[in-house]
Amino acid sequence: MALRAAGRRSLVDTVVDALRAQLTAGEWPVGSRIPTEHALAEQLQVGRNTVREAVRVLVHAGMLRSRQGEGTFVVSTTDPGDIMRGVQRAGIRDVLELRIALEAEAARLAALRRQPADLERMRAALEAQAELADAEGQPASGSLELYADHDVAFHRAVVEAAHNTALTATYGWFSSSVREALVGYLGDRAMPKVVHGDHVAVMEAIAAGDPEAAARSIRVVLEKPKQAVEALLAGR
Repeated sequence: MALRAAGRRSLVDTVVDALRAQLTAGEWPVGSRIPTEHALAEQLQVGRNTVREAVRVLVHAGMLRSRQGEGTFVVSTTDPGDIMRGVQRAGIRDVLELRIALEAEAARLAALRRQPADLERMRAALEAQAELADAEGQPASGSLELYADHDVAFHRAVVEAAHNTALTATYGWFSSSVREALVGYLGDRAMPKVVHGDHVAVMEAIAAGDPEAAARSIRVVLEKPKQAVEALLAGR
């Protein structure tokens, strides 16, 4: 069966998915040796290097184990990564729920109290983030961590624009968890894409001095991933 990469996904990712599906279906029992690189390359009609990279991914995931001179053997037909992703998503949901509570009120207050410097910090963070985006508006290859930093900088600027010392201090303490959850979110293909325009709407509502629109806009930004996480957790 010939495989083709879907959309912006690499061919290695596609082969990983194909091999994972065969493993979870029990095509190769635990303890058995999987076919050689040559045989898999012919079966999937891809290059041997692609197969080699895909096998390395599954070895790292704990599903396969390579023995020098003997071949590659099945360790597990259950992907431990699925379990870990479920745990990570539960953590992301908790962070998002707290963010909604804090940031909706922060955005409302920011619309009433923002200063020109506050808006400039928001704009600078969004512009820096946009420069790291690909054609679809998502983090370009190799830029995920820095992309996340600019996203966090934008949200911190919104909170700081509320000019509430206690709120700023609370969010500052919490921001490391925000960043960690965001990196996990951005790296999870099952999660919805970040929409730059949604973030711009938050800034514009704050700039316009509309507290209700500001609170509503920040909820739009955060409710989308929260609902996606809840759907994924419900279906696991």
